[in-house]
Amino acid sequence: MDYIVLVIVVLLYLGATVYLGWLGYKHTRSASDYYTAGGEVNPFLMAMGYGAAFISTSAIVGFGGAAAVYGMSLLWLTVFNIFFGVFIAFVWIGRRTRAMGRELSAQTFPELLGSRYNSVFIRKFSAVVIACAMPLYAAAVMIGGARFMELALNVNYTFALLLVAVIVGAYVLAGGMKGVLYTSAFQGTLMLLVMFFLLIFTYRVLGGVTQAHTSLAALKHLVPEGLLLDGHQGWTAMPATFSRSWWYVISTLVLGVGIGVLAQPQLAVRYMTVRSNKELYRALVPGGVFILLMTGVGFTVGALSNVYFYENLGKIALLASVNPVTNTPNTDTIIPLFITSALPVWVGYVFMLTLLSAAMSTLSGQFHSIATSVSYDLYQPKGGSPQAGLKLARYGTILGLVVTVVLSYILPVSIIAIATAIFFGLCAAGFLPVYVFGLFWKRVTTIGAAMGMVAGTLVYLFSMLFMYGRMTTIFGLSSLIFGQTSIVTFPYNVIDPIVYALPVSFVVTVIVSLATQSSLDTSHVEKCFAFMRKKKAALLTLEK
Repeated sequence: MDYIVLVIVVLLYLGATVYLGWLGYKHTRSASDYYTAGGEVNPFLMAMGYGAAFISTSAIVGFGGAAAVYGMSLLWLTVFNIFFGVFIAFVWIGRRTRAMGRELSAQTFPELLGSRYNSVFIRKFSAVVIACAMPLYAAAVMIGGARFMELALNVNYTFALLLVAVIVGAYVLAGGMKGVLYTSAFQGTLMLLVMFFLLIFTYRVLGGVTQAHTSLAALKHLVPEGLLLDGHQGWTAMPATFSRSWWYVISTLVLGVGIGVLAQPQLAVRYMTVRSNKELYRALVPGGVFILLMTGVGFTVGALSNVYFYENLGKIALLASVNPVTNTPNTDTIIPLFITSALPVWVGYVFMLTLLSAAMSTLSGQFHSIATSVSYDLYQPKGGSPQAGLKLARYGTILGLVVTVVLSYILPVSIIAIATAIFFGLCAAGFLPVYVFGLFWKRVTTIGAAMGMVAGTLVYLFSMLFMYGRMTTIFGLSSLIFGQTSIVTFPYNVIDPIVYALPVSFVVTVIVSLATQSSLDTSHVEKCFAFMRKKKAALLTLEK
């Protein structure tokens, strides 16, 4: 390890990050600046901030490790991420979110939902879900960054974890949304460059594109027996339809994350940071390219790492990740192991900074959402000054940071991908129907939205705790109460909770809304959709 080069690179990176965080602090003078950056962000900054908050170490390390196990089938998640997470999100969801958010003067995602339905309950319930569940996702991201730092620098995991937490907490506390966006744009650009280089270098190490994929296909006979029984058909093929592996890849990784992205609170607020719809449309290309390179490269390299480990260690990636002390595999270490062993040392340092960027950019958005949920949506004293509001927001950030660090210590190995899927799926079940109907359907009622939100959340939580085997083993409540890992058998114990919860949430919202039309506050609904009634001249004035 060349400590001099490492120190220089890290200091340059941290110097740039601290400077951008300071700029955010300097330009943060009001609650609006802290929550939505004043609504005057340019499209590239918004796209990089959105992408960097969306794609993190959970995608590169966690899902890259999952791709090392399940192969190229995870590229379907890249397709879903681009189509739903960028195209649908920016063109339809983002446009109306920005317009309605300004019409209602909403600063946060829970406030947007609460104002849309004129409901304190919906706002508070949304904030509680975010504040309680997001630390799990944040912990997954933090674990990814700390694990790579642990292997790349040969430092104690605890030290690496605390270092990541301190750096992220510092600039989120200082800069609010502006600090988050400034640093995210820098980190996102660095991530793009390094991921492109990683793809080129990986193919070079493995003898070229054709040779690498041919070699990967030839490893089919090395699939472990347990994975074969679960439906694994090699790293270049989809798992057998409706097998255990197929349900995990499709329902949990592809649908859970690919659909769940539409209802991510820390991403939805990004739509409200741009000055016009044109900025959203202009952000489509950089946003799509970002997602393509980050997830596409991460999943491809993860699958191809099997070739490298077999040619150099005589074993596939999953077996190469086995901890010699516990004798158990840890998929969260596969990508860090590949980077630190297959690439030159200096590349490992740069990639470490890339993963640190991914972790920090996502964590900053997560802590920002936790902070605003706690300090702005759950508790905000009436008549408080803007300075008091900022102070509360920073206390909320500290609370989220502490909870996340604690979770990072107690969560089991190979947790990154599944923890990410839990949060994305929970947001989809609880928020997506209410969010989408609130933007597009005038006839949805407050009680319909509230009941749909609660029903989707409860069904998801029940399935997560008592039915879906991958999750029930983490929480252990089903075993404690019923004496068995899952209360159902195959195939229901391998189907992700989102498959049950999301349809229930949609159906309950629609049925209850149609049954309670007489309670619909038409004057409030018309106010929410006022942006749709404005004439073209008024819209052009707003755009300016």
